[in-house]
Amino acid sequence: MKRAEVSGIRVELPTTSPVLLLRIEGGVTHVPIWIGSPEASMIALFAEGVDSPRPLTHDLVLDVAGAAGRSLERVEITALRDDVYEASLVFDDGGRVDSRASDAVALAMRASVDILVADAIVDEVGVQVADEQEEEVEKFREFLDHVSAEDFEEPKE
Repeated sequence: MKRAEVSGIRVELPTTSPVLLLRIEGGVTHVPIWIGSPEASMIALFAEGVDSPRPLTHDLVLDVAGAAGRSLERVEITALRDDVYEASLVFDDGGRVDSRASDAVALAMRASVDILVADAIVDEVGVQVADEQEEEVEKFREFLDHVSAEDFEEPKE
């Protein structure tokens, strides 16, 4: 298995489906995982370090595990079958719980634990994105976030 980190969430056009991008550690390979909008929102919140005044569902799962004397050790994206990713939550006692990949990633982010992706998945769906290419894409997105239609109007004489 290979360690990965959340690289970001993008929106696939024209379907506007959110895509979670996991960057494989030490390289330029990314694993895309199509997820739902609510899951994308939750992962984005966790990526930004937003705290909720009340426990969110993912916090509840971690709190219940803690009350049972367990802690999340890591999450594993284990398989891809019929375009559906399978994942496991792995606890400190070796116990495993099946999970959707999006929930596993959200829990890993909230608990600050490793995300591991099976080699077979990386080999099957991994996409090479050069760092400089990604930096250019990010610069362009930042530009788009701060530009308006008025910026392109002809100056009035």
